[in-house]
Amino acid sequence: MVQHWWIRSSLDNAMDMLRIMLPCLFFWEVGKEQNKRIAEARMAEQFSAEKNGDIDCERVKNSDNQSMLQNESNEYSETGCMKHGIWSHEVLRDRESDSNSNADRNKIMRKASFKLSWWCNGENGDQHKHDIVSFERGNITTAERSSKQISLKWESDPQTVLILTKPNSVSVRILCVQMVRWLRERKKLNVYVEPRVKVELVAESSNFSYVQTWKDDSEISHLHMKVDLVITLGGDGTVLWAASMFKGPVPPIVPFSLGSLGFMTPFHSEHFKDCLDSVLRGPISITLRHRLLCRVVRDAAKNEYETEEPFLVLNEVTIDRGISSYLTNLECYCDNSFVTCVQGDGLILSTTSGSTAYSLAAGGSMVHPQVPGILFTPICPHSLSFRPLILPEHVTVRIMVPFNSRSPAWASFDGKDRKLLAAGDALLCSMAPWPVPTACQVDSTNDFLRSIHDGLHWNLRKTQSFDGPRDRDL
Repeated sequence: MVQHWWIRSSLDNAMDMLRIMLPCLFFWEVGKEQNKRIAEARMAEQFSAEKNGDIDCERVKNSDNQSMLQNESNEYSETGCMKHGIWSHEVLRDRESDSNSNADRNKIMRKASFKLSWWCNGENGDQHKHDIVSFERGNITTAERSSKQISLKWESDPQTVLILTKPNSVSVRILCVQMVRWLRERKKLNVYVEPRVKVELVAESSNFSYVQTWKDDSEISHLHMKVDLVITLGGDGTVLWAASMFKGPVPPIVPFSLGSLGFMTPFHSEHFKDCLDSVLRGPISITLRHRLLCRVVRDAAKNEYETEEPFLVLNEVTIDRGISSYLTNLECYCDNSFVTCVQGDGLILSTTSGSTAYSLAAGGSMVHPQVPGILFTPICPHSLSFRPLILPEHVTVRIMVPFNSRSPAWASFDGKDRKLLAAGDALLCSMAPWPVPTACQVDSTNDFLRSIHDGLHWNLRKTQSFDGPRDRDL
């Protein structure tokens, strides 16, 4: 009787539970189906709006009493306007600046804002920098590529200019005096210079007391929050020096050619007033020059995140054998995939802007600076089949000195800051999130082709004579 009662009560309880659970499961499935349909409808509307160009971004309004650093709600609204370009607050944002106190923020002068947009053949092309991939009817197609010229348009007038000069040059010093006086008296701009240059200016005339500078290296890390525009007077080395000063975001750079050879200095000093007038008025074409973020991981490190202070390079990072007479032995990996083992004098990891520098001398290809990629160029390899590579921008390259290497290796970053790489040490290189924007005289392609024609005399030869045999005579 007890067993019969227990079985009967258990079946009744099971039936009661089923009566409760079945309606709940039914409404749960109905809710999931409705949420799925709503999500698909929203995605379809968004794709249709992007395709028809119906997305409307509100312009960011600048007022005189607005501080340079806005609150988080304004930052989110600016991020929402990224469909038709990039705002200066996105290009020139320091990831560590959010930790500063409000008192420090109020001391910083208001910066000029600008917007980057993509255009082609002089016409505005309101497209963000990515490929739009379509899978319609099983066919994969892409829209226009992101190879359009980038244009910078000032949203507010620039107020502060930083001038960097090549040292020990009389012509550069004379031009610097003229430019500082013109920018202050005619354009009413605040002028920053290096401490060395300010000493030279004050020695020239006491009227240059308005020129500002910095006292120690800690102030250099905050320059990007004060400076709207950087002007370099020198060659490519001066541009490299300007880029190395900014460990994070970099303001737009206007490079004037006063060096021996310049691939990144399209402007001529004789017409600096007209050039700066055009730049300050805008819009101007710019080239976003990518940089490499390099980190040294020692063998004693617990993981790859335990690294030394990173380096940012605009041209290349070189791993060579130094003074050793033995071949360099380097194991190379690309996103944890083995690439090759370098046996030779060394290896060059270059940006596309540095493709006309050391990489070119080692047999690498010349690449347009707007092409995102990492050049993988060996230095005198002990193999006839070892040819250079160009890797995509999103990969991380790992160069490791194996334990069976006969000698250590040396790494140099843009020709300086040499680091010893012992057995077991590794060098990690990836694309940095902060490019170097340099102003163009015409556009990126015109300036690049003109630089290799004028600087390298690329493919320069005598034209074939008109006289001689022709096809019809054969």
